[in-house]
Amino acid sequence: MKYLFAPWRMDYIGKEKPKGCVFCQLPKFDCCAETLVVYKGTYAFIILNRYPYVSGHVMIVPYRHTADISEITAPEWAEINQLMVLTVKALEQEYKPHGFNIGMNIGQAAGAGIADHVHLHVIPRWSGDANFMTVACGTRVIPEDLVVTYDRMVKAIGSLQIQEG
Repeated sequence: MKYLFAPWRMDYIGKEKPKGCVFCQLPKFDCCAETLVVYKGTYAFIILNRYPYVSGHVMIVPYRHTADISEITAPEWAEINQLMVLTVKALEQEYKPHGFNIGMNIGQAAGAGIADHVHLHVIPRWSGDANFMTVACGTRVIPEDLVVTYDRMVKAIGSLQIQEG
């Protein structure tokens, strides 16, 4: 029998869960590898998914707490979309994926892990990235530490901001 070790999961399993919305708490802190907040805009921020499907799995989250997408304002949607494009460019530059899944899971029945605060997933994809581990074992193998992913995304977004600015 083979074993997969994921020692960082014990921190999640054993840690007391924060009260309130994690998406509302994180932007209060600076962008750093501990919070995984990569970039802060005026209406929304970019954060790495702490439990990614693949390396580079990013979320774009409005600061304003709502579970109802009809409450998102035009300026918030505009920035969410701008940050989505920026994120795609950064992922293309840094990871060279073959494609992307981009979308929202609205409500717990639709698979939203944090159903009370809307957020947009940007997931880079590569041909063949759903290997036997996912299919046969229901397990994902993430080949890169989140801190490394964080550093790469901060660098890529920073370089794109300079180019576009």
